[in-house]
Amino acid sequence: MNYQDDVYGSVAISEPVLRDLMASATLERLRGVLQHGVSALIGITAPVTRFDHSVGAMLLVRRLGGSVEEQIAALLHDASHTAFSHVMDYVFDDHDGQSYHDEKKEEFLAQTDVPDILAQHGRFWRDYLHEENFPLLEQPSPRLCADRLDYFLRDAQGLGLATEAQIQTALEHLTVANGRIAATSLEAAQWLGHTFIAADDASWANFREVGLYELTAQAIKRGLEIGAITQADIWGVDEPLWAKLHAHPDAALQATLRLVSPATGFAWDEENPTFLVSTKLRAIDPDVWLDNGRLLPLSTLDPEFARRRTAYLHSKQGKWPMRVIPSA
Repeated sequence: MNYQDDVYGSVAISEPVLRDLMASATLERLRGVLQHGVSALIGITAPVTRFDHSVGAMLLVRRLGGSVEEQIAALLHDASHTAFSHVMDYVFDDHDGQSYHDEKKEEFLAQTDVPDILAQHGRFWRDYLHEENFPLLEQPSPRLCADRLDYFLRDAQGLGLATEAQIQTALEHLTVANGRIAATSLEAAQWLGHTFIAADDASWANFREVGLYELTAQAIKRGLEIGAITQADIWGVDEPLWAKLHAHPDAALQATLRLVSPATGFAWDEENPTFLVSTKLRAIDPDVWLDNGRLLPLSTLDPEFARRRTAYLHSKQGKWPMRVIPSA
């Protein structure tokens, strides 16, 4: 099978277990789950799906020489994302951790076709639950890993922060050193570090997007409370859940849904906020593989980057007092 990917191009995949997992109902569901949740659904960000990202993480692990086992883990790492992705963390009050899908991963996968598919290939599904056992796929923040890099590279181009050529150059300057991903030049690490901060500011921890996530979470909470949607809908895909919310006549629900719009504004207002909200902050510190065989984080080699990273994270700490400004 030749798989055509927007980041990695055409990749031949011959391993039966990988092909069967990519065709599974579990992975197919992720084609209907947008990585950016509501902001992609209403046209603010590019419509990258959790399927795109899951396969992409697998392809990056593959490109870097990772084992089939680690590629399987990469394919499955986001299988338990709900509809609307990280919006659901706001529903269940995990704004800063954004780990609801990780907490539910074992329970969710146990009910899917994944255990049987892996058993057919002589593998046990629980061996792939813990991403920390796969160091190319997952590393503690702020290190590089395939998960973090893939969603960044997919978003950077859509956000206008990187060209295709810059992305390919970044990929060419990645290596595996001491069992984890590193940049092979200071310049590549600097591009990754600075552009990642720009992506966080432009989207993942963007003031407007965080406000829209919170409003959508309020609508989903209301929908669950009044029975407009059920827990089963949460474990489905985005558009049917969105349609069910909009179809219910509850006035409070519809008032909130009308605010989930590109036309809605948000202002920092400490005196009269509509709500206080925080979010997960992301800012990598790429390891650099030096000619002398040493592996050092960029922040130790570039004090200017270290200062920028620290200042950026400090600037967005804590609860944000957000006032919602409805469109005229």
